[in-house]
Amino acid sequence: MTWRLGLIAGEPSGDLIAAKALAGLKLIDPQVRPEGIGGPHLAAAGLDIWHPMHALSVFGYVDAIKRFPSLVRIYSDVKNRWLREPPAVFLGVDAPDFNLRLEHRLRREGVPTIHFVGPSIWAWRYERIHYIREAVSHMLVLFPFEQAIYEKEGIPVTYVGHPMADAIPIEPNQFAARERLGLNQQARIVAILPGSRASEIKLLAPRFLQAAQLLQKTDPTLQFVVPMVNVHRAKEFEEYLKQFPVKNIRTVMAQEQAIGIADPIAWSVLEACDVALVASGTATLETALFKKPMVISYAVSPLVRKVMAWKSGQQRPYLPWVGLPNVLLNDFAVPELIQEDATPDNLAREISSLLRDEQRCERIRIRFTELHHTLRCNTPVRVAQAIESVIQQQRSST
Repeated sequence: MTWRLGLIAGEPSGDLIAAKALAGLKLIDPQVRPEGIGGPHLAAAGLDIWHPMHALSVFGYVDAIKRFPSLVRIYSDVKNRWLREPPAVFLGVDAPDFNLRLEHRLRREGVPTIHFVGPSIWAWRYERIHYIREAVSHMLVLFPFEQAIYEKEGIPVTYVGHPMADAIPIEPNQFAARERLGLNQQARIVAILPGSRASEIKLLAPRFLQAAQLLQKTDPTLQFVVPMVNVHRAKEFEEYLKQFPVKNIRTVMAQEQAIGIADPIAWSVLEACDVALVASGTATLETALFKKPMVISYAVSPLVRKVMAWKSGQQRPYLPWVGLPNVLLNDFAVPELIQEDATPDNLAREISSLLRDEQRCERIRIRFTELHHTLRCNTPVRVAQAIESVIQQQRSST
């Protein structure tokens, strides 16, 4: 019998993994009819697109305020549609501010709700767990330690692994990556990843470039490669490069390649480099999955820092670590330089230390390899199985 799956994915990464999970679900149960919000991958997988995914994309607090009226309209539309004709189950992929609110409303009306990618309650605002308990019938989490959190709080949960761990090879091919990018096979290469948002480029690019200048004073043969997510970020970065010129530096633009999916250019850069200087965020996990020693850094403006503290009620995260690899390994496996500590001198010193200490780098690579195996779980299949399990429970209870 045909049944409807409500689905909302608000980010490109969610669009891709949800599309793979949907394909797996259709193999288990071809009667599923998905509808909601997604991007090109979900559209190709058969999702009836009510609104384009980019309509939910918000970058920072200022953008959220500007986009608030349109987000309210979209929320009201999908909520009212599903209240009139409830789906058999709803799957919200990330986008917690939007999806958890919707899940809370749908679950009150008897719709089973699944949320994929747990909010970082382990770092900020743990009290959200009480709202999640009311909103979510079943949580799907990316990281092993999250499973214990939700089990302790009495929320049904399944650990499904991280989709990037499936997509990135266990053994990176540095030679092939350098060949793809036209880089010197013998050079020592530092990848610089200053973030994908304008605010990140503004605050981190000057520090990272000044650190590169200091590194080249010590070793003029060093080469630097900087992947850029789009032309706008590239232009912004190039302006800072004019202010802080670095020799032997190359900016490369995003493009589609083949590791198994359409991959970001950053993946080739990370595969090609020896060490990396990385803005805290998803890129740190990507760097770890490519087994590259790194220095993690981040900084926000005083205004954003005040807004974050006001919204969360915290001055800093609960955990002593900011970078995902360190959080997952429960240790300062790689250095973190945050806010006032993120000076060019400090950044250059830590990168230089990694470049000099091969034994330390090898220990880091071993730990990252173990982490990769832990996170590699064939995530799309696990997500599809979890959805089917919830559907079967629903059918057996009616």
